[in-house]
Amino acid sequence: MKIMFTPMKYCTYWTTIMLLAIIMVGCDTKTNEKSEAATDSVVVEQPSQPDLNSDQSELLDTILGSADDNEQTVLRGVAFGDPVAKVKAAETFEMFEETPDHLGYTHETSRLETIDVQYFFDKDKKVNRITVDVYLNSPEATKQLWRAGKSYYTESQGAPKEEPKKIFWNGKSVRVNMEDVSEGKDYGLKFQFYPANKNVLAAN
Repeated sequence: MKIMFTPMKYCTYWTTIMLLAIIMVGCDTKTNEKSEAATDSVVVEQPSQPDLNSDQSELLDTILGSADDNEQTVLRGVAFGDPVAKVKAAETFEMFEETPDHLGYTHETSRLETIDVQYFFDKDKKVNRITVDVYLNSPEATKQLWRAGKSYYTESQGAPKEEPKKIFWNGKSVRVNMEDVSEGKDYGLKFQFYPANKNVLAAN
């Protein structure tokens, strides 16, 4: 049996084919738009990373503590020969350690840098040595604090003696050592303060 298409049926047939094609294209376009919209919604611009480091000159000021008119003051309002009670009264950092021969204090900055200060006492319970360990976030911060410390102590104690990663000042009343103790991904500086001579301790 042979099927015959009349002109009317022929037009209806092609009209149906065209409508189906248009519907399929429209569906495909909507699917692509949804896919693109979904893709666009996933792409979120990453926030810029905040600066890891404090201003190192300001950090040095934090380490040094408030200014004191007493010329004998070594650090943070404390002088060699000061008794335990005066250290406790002067220090504003949080105490983390107390033993018969030393007191330890710590402070964390908003950039998660850490400053540990330890005051050591002689047999008469008077300060005879101070150490400061500063834990930093990057090599650049270490270099900046080194430069700030070098500038400050050279101005106050005179010309230093330098070795690789170490620097020394021998002032009239205090001897200051500064050392870069960075190792691997651990960055930081160590400061050590000693009386320049026995007379400094005797003065208090």
